[in-house]
Amino acid sequence: MDFDVLKEWFTFENIMELIHEYRSFGPLPGILLPMLEAFLPFLPLFLFVMANANAFGLWFGFLFSWIGACTGALLVFLLIRKFGQKRILQFLKKHPQVQKLMLWVERHGFGPLFILLCFPFTPSAIVNIVAGLSKISTYQYMLAVMTGKLVMIFTISFVGYDIKSLMTQPVRTAVVGLVIFILWYVGKIIEVKINKSTEKENRRQEG
Repeated sequence: MDFDVLKEWFTFENIMELIHEYRSFGPLPGILLPMLEAFLPFLPLFLFVMANANAFGLWFGFLFSWIGACTGALLVFLLIRKFGQKRILQFLKKHPQVQKLMLWVERHGFGPLFILLCFPFTPSAIVNIVAGLSKISTYQYMLAVMTGKLVMIFTISFVGYDIKSLMTQPVRTAVVGLVIFILWYVGKIIEVKINKSTEKENRRQEG
C-alpha cells in the first residue's frame, strides 16, 4: 500500500463525500474515522473532526468525534498494555523518546497528560503507546484522554462546523489562525519542558 497516495486521498471534500455516502449507517462513519486515526496516526484527525461538525452539526459532530477518538485511544492503550511486554514490541520500550515520555508519565500522571492531549498537534498515538507501556492506571489515563480530547475536539469542531465563513470572513479566519498558532506554540514549549525535565531526571539517576 502506498501511504503517500492514501494520505493525499484524505482531503476535506473526500471525507465529506465518504460520510454522506454512508449516512444510512447513522453516526457510525463519524465515530469510526476518528477511531481509526488512533491506529493509523498519519490520518488527519482534524479533518475528520471538521467534516463531522459540517455533516452532523456542531454538537453531534463533536460528540461522534469525541466518542471515536476516545474509543480508539482506549483500544490502543489496552492492546499495548496487554502485549507491550512481548518480544515483538520490545523495540518500542528501547526507543529514547518513548523512554523519556514513559519516565515523565509515571512521575507526573494525570495533569500534564491532560494538558498534552488538549493540543491538536500532540502526537496522540505516541502518547497512547507510552501510557500503555508505563505503570499509569487505566482509569487515570482514560480520565486524561476523555477530558483532554474533549477540549481539543470541541475546539476543532467549533472552527470547522462553519467552514464557509472562514472563506468569507477574513477576521474570523485571522482569529482561527492565531488560535491554531498559539496552540502549536504552547505545545512546543511543553514538549521542550518535558525533554528538559526528563534529561535532568536521567542525570540525577546516573549521578
